[in-house]
Amino acid sequence: MLTAKVQETDLKIGDTIRVKNTVIEGTKSRVQIFEGILISLRGRDVNATMTVRRIGNRGMGVERTWPLDARTLVGVEIVKHAKNVRRSKLYYLRNLTGKLATQV
Repeated sequence: MLTAKVQETDLKIGDTIRVKNTVIEGTKSRVQIFEGILISLRGRDVNATMTVRRIGNRGMGVERTWPLDARTLVGVEIVKHAKNVRRSKLYYLRNLTGKLATQV
């Protein structure tokens, strides 16, 4: 069961998604966008989490995990659907480098 913020999007493993979450710095708050490949969805109900991976600065991989019912989660939008993914977890992308690490 996905939360109301994520429920209206049809998330599938391998999709390139944009996650918007609220970041509080001192007294100010802003919306930060993290764009990457959805490599895992796990848990259900309150314990459900998603892990998103992107290639950051200097080719270093960056992964972030969010609970799907987090208060800081503003929204999730799909940038690109995956073509043909045959696995439920894409952890093998951690070992790939360059262009292969971003193609699913």
